Amino acid sequence: MNSRPRPVDVVVIGAGQAGLSAAYHLRRRGVAPASASLGHDNHRTFVVLDANPAAGGAWQHRWESLRMATVNGIHELPGAPVPPADPGAQAREVLPAYFGDYEDRFDLRVERPVAVHSVRREDDDPNGRLLVETDNGAWSAQFVVNATGTWTTPFWPRYPGQERFRGRQLHVADYVSADEFAGQRVIIVGAGVSGVQLLDEISHVAETTWMTRREPQWIDQEFDIPTRVAAIAGIEERVRQGLPPGSVISVTGMHWTPWARAAQARGVLVRHPMFTSIDEAGVWMPDGTFRAADAILWATGFRAALDHLAPLRLRVAGGGIRVDESRATDERRLFLIGYGPSASTVGANRAGRAAVTAIVRELADAPVAERVA
Repeated sequence: MNSRPRPVDVVVIGAGQAGLSAAYHLRRRGVAPASASLGHDNHRTFVVLDANPAAGGAWQHRWESLRMATVNGIHELPGAPVPPADPGAQAREVLPAYFGDYEDRFDLRVERPVAVHSVRREDDDPNGRLLVETDNGAWSAQFVVNATGTWTTPFWPRYPGQERFRGRQLHVADYVSADEFAGQRVIIVGAGVSGVQLLDEISHVAETTWMTRREPQWIDQEFDIPTRVAAIAGIEERVRQGLPPGSVISVTGMHWTPWARAAQARGVLVRHPMFTSIDEAGVWMPDGTFRAADAILWATGFRAALDHLAPLRLRVAGGGIRVDESRATDERRLFLIGYGPSASTVGANRAGRAAVTAIVRELADAPVAERVA
């Protein structure tokens, strides 16, 4: 491990869709991977740090039954289309391979596995540098692009008696396939896309009960451009104020998907109100009745993985970090992409390009970082 921080102009944290988009645009704008610039002291440099053992971002962790035909929202990485694939192929096989080929094709030289523990200011100079501390040494950067996504921070609601349940509790992040629930009584909690998709899947082999906090507002029309723009605008305003981003569904309502239609046709798309407490063998309902269960699947979403940014003290009273056009309002050297309004594959690509445009413009007036071999 290096004892002295290695200087670069830009550190990109995360190599999912957002991080690779930023790296691609840095490459296009003449910024070189740090490992490719030794001996060239006049080069601007960047490094991509990824905690995963292999390429593919969150796709490599998706459940095995997720197929290319049922993936919700794939968009190509900038400059390279997604290769044709069998609709029945596993998404966690096809897409990580695509990401790996992309890294090689554009020579992005992602360093992995590297876990970032903290990002802090090196000193009190607002125009100074940021220190990125990892389990493999530290980096000193003029700018940090945070692209850590959400997959590593699943959200688990808390209910009375939760710790007493003798069955299995798992989050969508832990789901493998419906086979493990064959013949069981499964409660599925959550109104998002993954909750409905897994309800449809598990209900073929198990007795399922679907529960949500609020009655879903089903929307018949397609998720068109005006609807998407309105949703993004709402989330943009939230992060601008320093509020947690929230979900697109909370803004737009639930849109019909093929798996929602399929579950409806089989009579399993029946929403129940949330239970009030959990007992050893099941849950207690608001009307005082008891519903037995062998498993509870929490399809309750994820939160942005931002704990490593805590030393910067950017969280405000609203609970979030104030962000305007992907840039932290209270720390101008930090960009958050794949966060809030850019937390989609299309949005991540655009945010990566916009962040790099701003960074390269400001690097033009900054000294080139001293190289350390």
